Amino acid sequence: MNITENYEGNSEVEYIFEYSDADSFNELDYGLCRQVYGICFCDDKMVIGYGGQKKDWGLIGGTIEKGETFEQTLMREIQEESNMEVLKCVPVGYQKVIDTRDGNHIFQLRYACAVRPIGPFISDPAGGVTEIKLINPMNYKQYFDWGKIGERMINRALEVKEKLR
Repeated sequence: MNITENYEGNSEVEYIFEYSDADSFNELDYGLCRQVYGICFCDDKMVIGYGGQKKDWGLIGGTIEKGETFEQTLMREIQEESNMEVLKCVPVGYQKVIDTRDGNHIFQLRYACAVRPIGPFISDPAGGVTEIKLINPMNYKQYFDWGKIGERMINRALEVKEKLR
């Protein structure tokens, strides 16, 4: 499934988000992949984090560091931001983020993940996430609403959730 939406960034810059479902990220140019986020499930609850630049609720994840695989980034970010371990992950899809000023683009990857706590959440070492919450996935719009793309990402994660067992 492909969905396209317009988005206005922090500096009033217009972006086009093109979301695509994906079972693999092999076809993407690694050099253009910037972020990896997980739609994390701890048993039947979805894990969300509070913080970031917008000081709002959202998914757990972050920026790919030099030399990391996508899965290594996902595991590191989830551990840092939620103090949880990734037991299994499967690709959900990706967003192609196009800057309307110059047409340049990057990719943001999304995985569905089964996670379990390593210990209690105290704080994100980088300070980005200040609180985590385990919620009913059907109630995510009480915390964030990312339009049709967000709805598709969550629904796709719920569709592939059985592969995480």
